[in-house]
Amino acid sequence: MPAYRKAIHWFRRDLRLTDNTALHHASADAGMVIPVYILSQWKGSHRWTGPVRQSFLAGCLASLAANIEAAGGRLIFREGDPVRVLGQLIAETGAEAVYVNRDPDPHGQAVEEKLAAYCRENGVALHTFKDVVLHERDEVLTGSGGPFRVFTPYRRAWQKLPKPQVLPAVKHFGDPGKVLSLPCPDLARWGLPAPAAHVVPAGERAARERMKQAMDKVIAHYGERRDIPDGQTTSRLSQDLRFGTVSIRELHARATVLQQGAPAAVAGSIDSWINELAWREFYMQILWRFPDVLSLEFDPKFRGLPWEYDESKLERWKTGTTGFPMVDAGMRELAATGFMHNRVRMITAMFLTKDLRLDWRLGEQYFMQALTDGEIASNNGGWQWSAGTGADAAPYFRIQNPWTQAKRFDPEARYIRRWVPELAAAPSDALFAPQVTGIPGARSYPRPMLDHSEERDRTLAMFKRHREQTAGA
Repeated sequence: MPAYRKAIHWFRRDLRLTDNTALHHASADAGMVIPVYILSQWKGSHRWTGPVRQSFLAGCLASLAANIEAAGGRLIFREGDPVRVLGQLIAETGAEAVYVNRDPDPHGQAVEEKLAAYCRENGVALHTFKDVVLHERDEVLTGSGGPFRVFTPYRRAWQKLPKPQVLPAVKHFGDPGKVLSLPCPDLARWGLPAPAAHVVPAGERAARERMKQAMDKVIAHYGERRDIPDGQTTSRLSQDLRFGTVSIRELHARATVLQQGAPAAVAGSIDSWINELAWREFYMQILWRFPDVLSLEFDPKFRGLPWEYDESKLERWKTGTTGFPMVDAGMRELAATGFMHNRVRMITAMFLTKDLRLDWRLGEQYFMQALTDGEIASNNGGWQWSAGTGADAAPYFRIQNPWTQAKRFDPEARYIRRWVPELAAAPSDALFAPQVTGIPGARSYPRPMLDHSEERDRTLAMFKRHREQTAGA
């Protein structure tokens, strides 16, 4: 006998039927599950998203709606304040319970608190579940019970904890009848144009195909190839983790199975890949515990740094016209695909913060608007790492040289030539050091907009002055 006649499952960043924790429990506990997705009301522009990610989201929602229909249900779309919308849906359907997976971001957590208060006041059961991560903020703690601020000890503690089991796909919902629904959203719903970038296929099926490719062809060699930006050297599952079209538990479980009995080199490579899952949760823990990182430097001694602001420099960085081939290749890959290889993300971010000395928050926002996989916690952590201001960040005096980075990770310049076609005929050596008279065979390509060595010295001086001033304050 089910505990509830009807229950609502509120989809947020868990757009799948397989191994969906809250959905699994709703299906087990209720005779009918009414699935809903609540659209936000912003139109035209948003600080943290743009056409690429919203296009991917719309595709994921269309896929989810079709999968739910095949399982005998109907995905309800509503728009507005989530607590108000859920209250209306409860009244319309007579649902006795709401099931939802917890959100790691501050805004989502605030909504959950309001929803909990509403449910208490109105006699509705609310069931929330861990789903986005393997381990939440109160699970991975130091010996004194506080949060980790450095990754390596965090990873050791994270690795020791038992991992949740993978749950089966939900196969039955029930027909909600004449409950009204908005149509499945498209970009017009948010007042957005079609993206210029070619967005990867969306939805649970596409995500599972990428997962299979990653497990079959990528992670066994990930350790040795992960920093090479040309070719499929990474799993390309980041947008699927962001929107929950595949679960973190299933990824970890499959990788762990492959690791068992594998040769040492392969097992080590898979461990490097699992390490990235832990980094994701480390940054989520930082955001959980220190939400001010979205507006302030994590390291207090670097707050108030005199970052510069120059719209023309920022625009050259965004458009990939800096005259630094590796930086420009990365920014053009981002514009064309909504993706950028992680090594190149570090190079482009450090160029903005350490060569241009522009505020890391400018780059953070642009990446969130341009990336398909924009994850607030990871993006913030990565930008503060590059700026030298974050948790377990690169020391402020570690300033990557874009020229030597290109030579080290793209020695044949395949990645550069792929994304900067003006350099197709240029000799590789000319792409790994500044050319005083311009790059041979590439007259249309701009000369470097700055001298890296000179800007490095200026940046070091800026950090040094700030540390001296704040130390005496």
